[in-house]
Amino acid sequence: MRVLHAYNQHRGGGGANNVTQATIELQRAQGLQVEVLARNALHLPQGLRGLPGRLEAGTGVLWGGSSVREFRALLERFQPQVVHVHEIYPMVSPWILPECTRRGIPVVMSCVDFRMTCPLVTHTRDGRSCTRCLDPGREWHAIRHNCRGSLPESAASALYNVGVRALGLFARHVDHYIAPSAFAGQWLVRHAGLPADRLSVISPPVHMPDTAADAAQGSYIAYAGRFAPEKGLPVFAAAARATGLPFRMARHHASLVTTDVPAGPEVVVTHDAAELQAFYRGARALVLPSLWFETFGLVGAEAMSHGIPVIGSRLGSVADLIEEGVDGLLFEAGDAQALARQVRLLWDDPSLAARMGQAARAKALSHWAPQRHAEQVLQVYETLLSRAGRPAGVAPP
Repeated sequence: MRVLHAYNQHRGGGGANNVTQATIELQRAQGLQVEVLARNALHLPQGLRGLPGRLEAGTGVLWGGSSVREFRALLERFQPQVVHVHEIYPMVSPWILPECTRRGIPVVMSCVDFRMTCPLVTHTRDGRSCTRCLDPGREWHAIRHNCRGSLPESAASALYNVGVRALGLFARHVDHYIAPSAFAGQWLVRHAGLPADRLSVISPPVHMPDTAADAAQGSYIAYAGRFAPEKGLPVFAAAARATGLPFRMARHHASLVTTDVPAGPEVVVTHDAAELQAFYRGARALVLPSLWFETFGLVGAEAMSHGIPVIGSRLGSVADLIEEGVDGLLFEAGDAQALARQVRLLWDDPSLAARMGQAARAKALSHWAPQRHAEQVLQVYETLLSRAGRPAGVAPP
């Protein structure tokens, strides 16, 4: 089977791009023929000096641009049987989708964030949850409140959402959607109007280490991920001060820091997957202090695969990731004192941390193994091709 993937590489990195790349690697290992159209948002100009570039990105919904020409050439050369798009804003035009419809090529879209219902994609503003863009009139709130901290960016993002919806570029040209969690899938059906019968919930692939760590031996409380306002780093730092325990925060060296880094917790900079895995394995617990809904909570699942329990916000998909009292604990989002109490519970009872870590490892093995992800995505492709009356080995007309 020949599959063409199209996606935008975020300038800040993060789990979305990691999941996309892992999916592509898994499919190549499966024996699928894979081609990729990827464009990097780092090439987009920064700040007000980048006004023309940002407006072009936002208004790319209104015309094709170079990404469509490149995509069209790939279609002619590679002749894919399925096109799989991920997050494409702002560097890949959504006008690539009608090109697939014209050729009878089914399109699968992975919805890795809340782009369809929030121009900021996180449903947060000023460090708090925000759902204003679900209201009638929707996206103008993003411009009014300058949600992206740059009026050109806010305007471009709002215009993109309005245009895609008004022109039906997703509704008319995407055959099947993939959400990373039940919460994200239900949200998109309810608020973005995605058809439930054309949406599958498929968890991201998570690396499974050969052995589990012993959480009882963990010597610090961990945070890993982007340093961004919606991630709740001040809550994590306040809990560190309240407990007086060692707290550490890890970020990838290439990831952008878009929020003030709170004093207190030690900052660890990782350079590759091995360093991040070592960081997980040295922890008593990992904290997900998110102030936004999250679409999955990838770093939590990664820590659980190592046998490390997770303490997370009782919010969105994070609350679904954790079975409270079994493989982790929950606290009310933004409540540092509640987080401190949960941290103390695991710190003062190493045997409880170990038991929860073992349950977390078992869940990871059964739910998030890479092979499971690869098989489920392949099943989506095969179902679409069978509905079109084409065997998996036959190219579209």
